[in-house]
Amino acid sequence: MSMILKPLICVPILQKDRKSVLKVASGAIKAGADLVELRIDALLDTDPQSIIHLIEEINYPLIATNRMREEGGHFMGSEAERTEILVEVADHADYVDIELQTDEKYLSRVIQAAKSAIISFHDFQKTPHLKELLAVVKKEKELGSIAKFAVMPQNMQDTLNVLEVVNQYENTIGIAMGKMGRYTRVVAPLLGSPITYASLGSGSAPGQLDLKHTQEIINELIEGGN
Repeated sequence: MSMILKPLICVPILQKDRKSVLKVASGAIKAGADLVELRIDALLDTDPQSIIHLIEEINYPLIATNRMREEGGHFMGSEAERTEILVEVADHADYVDIELQTDEKYLSRVIQAAKSAIISFHDFQKTPHLKELLAVVKKEKELGSIAKFAVMPQNMQDTLNVLEVVNQYENTIGIAMGKMGRYTRVVAPLLGSPITYASLGSGSAPGQLDLKHTQEIINELIEGGN
């Protein structure tokens, strides 16, 4: 069996102001998260200079995300504004997460600015067919360094399809959301998923496990019995 690499465990930060962001960030870092995701769309102050300052204060490996409303985000401005913020802060973040459905003219600018781009797709209603999921990931892989998709399963077969895609494509984050898909968050890493998301207390997505349990289960699965 080939060496299973431990995934990076990422804690998303969905807070409105600097003080709350720094509080969650320091809690995540103390608890041993490998990286944090700054959800810019949750911030009240979205001035790029303020965000850069905030990223520098966090001073930890970080994913910058400014999630569009169509994919579960809170950003209220235009697409030009949403993506321009990412372009401006890209240099200060280890990864930038940008949605596959972003208009090409904005998408390419963000990808170009990013040190490493995570191209993402979210469906909170359903899980597309396996063929569709494979097509989504293929497209994402052509554009960025990491592909990401998070979908809502209607049955256990949907969750297995998510894992099938992760197993077929390397550097792919695949998540089946909700209670039914919860197990995929710790099993996808066994199939090569590079990052898994965990919460500190309340999660940013349905079915997210907390950081401590995620660490324990992954350690047990990867190293248990050795």
